[in-house]
Amino acid sequence: MLLNSLRRNVGLSLFRYRSQSTAPAVAPTEPEDIANIEQRILNHPDYFEVHNLFTVRDLFNARVHFGHKEGSLDDRMRPYIYGSRLGHLLFDLDKTASHLRDALNITAHVAFRDGIICFFNRNALNAHLVEKKAMEAGEFSHTRFWRGGIFTNSNIQFGAITRLPDLCIFLNTQNNVLTQHTAVRDCAKMAIPTVGIVDTNCNPNLITYPVPGNDDSPASVELYCELFKSAILRGKQKRLELLGEADPKIHDADKAKRKTKK
Repeated sequence: MLLNSLRRNVGLSLFRYRSQSTAPAVAPTEPEDIANIEQRILNHPDYFEVHNLFTVRDLFNARVHFGHKEGSLDDRMRPYIYGSRLGHLLFDLDKTASHLRDALNITAHVAFRDGIICFFNRNALNAHLVEKKAMEAGEFSHTRFWRGGIFTNSNIQFGAITRLPDLCIFLNTQNNVLTQHTAVRDCAKMAIPTVGIVDTNCNPNLITYPVPGNDDSPASVELYCELFKSAILRGKQKRLELLGEADPKIHDADKAKRKTKK
């Protein structure tokens, strides 16, 4: 019996040794190809989860639903109107929320791909706010008079081959009550995608991603700036996590902040 048990133990040990020695070696995992990562992100309906950045209540509290007087309505804005009260038009905030989420989604995608994003605003009351939020997001802004030809004739204007923005965000699309911002037309000519806050007196046809809403109130403009800044930072954070590439523009903005504090 002792001899049989020894034989059995020796046989089990040999079997374990052989099974371990013949087990296939685990190959080291290779990093996922960038093309596959980008395709997976593009196929996802809301990869950066911009839908949870705001609620309809936030839009209402920021007075996004207030439009201009009834007499200034542009007929192309009628689909976004909920009604009127005391002679002032009111936006349908459910439609505004849907369009705004689409705009935030494309903004995050452009930021993830390291695109150049430029904020535009012609309202002097909100100019400093727009410039500040653009700098915090590590992007660019233009809040002064727009000289025609900067996009359409950039090589002559700057005397060199110039890289144009990958996305332009218009916090208001009008130069004044009657005329449209010249850069809206220039972006359309150069096939630059645009996001634009369009009030009741605006023409949304040349805007790639129109967002119907109040473009005058400081509370509403501040909300837009915060939302677009958050979407940009989410896109850049995902790029850092997946590709290990930080945005140098944010680093430069942080350095500028430290200098101003000193």
